[in-house]
Amino acid sequence: MIGFDYDAYIRDFNTGEDAELVERWFDPDVVFIGTTRKYEGRDALLGFLRWAHDGVREIIRPITVLEKDDRLFAEVDMDFVATKPRDDFPFAKLRPGDLVTVKFFVLYRIRNGRVVELKSMTWPTDYEVTKAPRLGGHPGQRASFLAYTTAFSAGDGDRFGQYYTDDVVLELPSTPRMEGRQAIVDFYKTMFLRVREGLTVNHLVMDDQGIAADVISTFVAHEDAPDFQVRPLKKGESIAVRVFVYYRLREGRIYHIRVARAGEPEFRPAPSV
Repeated sequence: MIGFDYDAYIRDFNTGEDAELVERWFDPDVVFIGTTRKYEGRDALLGFLRWAHDGVREIIRPITVLEKDDRLFAEVDMDFVATKPRDDFPFAKLRPGDLVTVKFFVLYRIRNGRVVELKSMTWPTDYEVTKAPRLGGHPGQRASFLAYTTAFSAGDGDRFGQYYTDDVVLELPSTPRMEGRQAIVDFYKTMFLRVREGLTVNHLVMDDQGIAADVISTFVAHEDAPDFQVRPLKKGESIAVRVFVYYRLREGRIYHIRVARAGEPEFRPAPSV
């Protein structure tokens, strides 16, 4: 037995807390050898992780794990979920809302319960990988929801629409019920020409059946919007509304959205020049 709790290591890795991960699980003299990179020591490894995870959540999903003597071999499908643009990301150019999966083959050498050497190699992006449902109760699915809100706030219908089923239904307090992915994406595409909506998540509860979110929706007018549903806005004006949103899930995608206001809208005049 190698004295290494790989399940606990995975749980810690998937929290996204890189400093704590490196301190707990890696030897001070650790050597990490990747396909094109080599790092020696904890500080170098932590620097690499911080660069790799800048705007990207990385989630390990083990497929095969083998142990012998002081070695542990793992085949893992690694999900990368983007919340900011990363043109320099090694596996794909990423935009907020993107989710790509890469198969890794990793060999760990263990000493005194910590990783002293880590070697990894990969297959091409999204080649022969398993795919987890986009949304649900897993830490990676939580990260995926935050990527969805980032894509929505960026007005990127091509990406946030991927989180919906074809027959998704949207119920808002101030507009008629909408049905179908394309109808919802088109509605926001038209709205965003004059008013952009940004989402700030205050609190989030998720499982495999649904998502409950306490959210601040901030609407900023880029052009005059005298007929805006919440209240008329002039260019530069904005309004913030606290809402409770309940998303129902089917196979990891949103099929029903119900929004309820949780307070009075807060109007903000245009900034003075």
